Amino acid sequence: MEAIVFEEFGGPEVLHLTEAPEPHPGPGQVRLKVAAAGVNALDYKTRRGWMEAFMPTKLPSIPGREVAGTVDEVGEGVTAFAVGDEVVGWSTTGGYAQYALAETVAPKPAGLAWETAVALPVAGETSQRVLDLLELANGETLLVNGGAGAVGSIAVQLAVASGATVVATASEANHDYLRALGAIPVVYGEGLVERVRAVAPQGIDAVFDVAGKGALPDSIELRGGTTDRIVTIADQAAADMGVTFSGGGVSSTAEALTRQVRLAADGTLRVEVAKVFPLAEAARAQALSEEGHARGKLVLKP
Repeated sequence: MEAIVFEEFGGPEVLHLTEAPEPHPGPGQVRLKVAAAGVNALDYKTRRGWMEAFMPTKLPSIPGREVAGTVDEVGEGVTAFAVGDEVVGWSTTGGYAQYALAETVAPKPAGLAWETAVALPVAGETSQRVLDLLELANGETLLVNGGAGAVGSIAVQLAVASGATVVATASEANHDYLRALGAIPVVYGEGLVERVRAVAPQGIDAVFDVAGKGALPDSIELRGGTTDRIVTIADQAAADMGVTFSGGGVSSTAEALTRQVRLAADGTLRVEVAKVFPLAEAARAQALSEEGHARGKLVLKP
């Protein structure tokens, strides 16, 4: 099968399209003929070797955690899905390929586009995990640093739906988009504390740092000098400041993902797809991801 592989750590140029052995499902797994694969920040961080202390990578490696496609083989003990079912979930073998294995998947509604469906597993799981850690309550005010990206935009919507007031940082070009999601937008960068206080004089009860671009000191100041109820998924300096860093993982259940894809299918949950690339252009997609300015999800399609 065709797959994107990297055999050494480095920049996007280490990614290349090659022939790789086809995987076959073991007990509890399904194999998907991949229709779309999601591109995430973790992909380029892994490719650069930045995650080795937490998640050692066996080289050569196929990137990609999010995958959507049609089941074409089922492993022993799988009863919930059959050959021909359209599903979305987390890949165990790498989604940047023609075929991928998965254990945790949810049915894809017939009316939901592949590229929209594949935008949900990581963003949905990450957003809900962090909001649970923050124990956000109805009537509280949440600051989302980096609200226009794939994770940030889902977090904004889930927080708004919970009854919270959400202030979200983004470039000015994305402010109308954030307003449409229910957030109060502010420009990131120098002077952030004053801008946030101007739009949220009631104070900030919790902070979700998606961007990881040096916003934690301002976040601590906005929380009155405490690191309590600040969580980052992107700033590796978190420990030095006493801030909680929440890493990736498939802590979400298939049932939670099923709920989210249904909300996306009926239009309740807005999912923005920034750009779709052919599989062969995975290096371009990861380079754009690494720049950190894409509004919404970057997707690969074999």
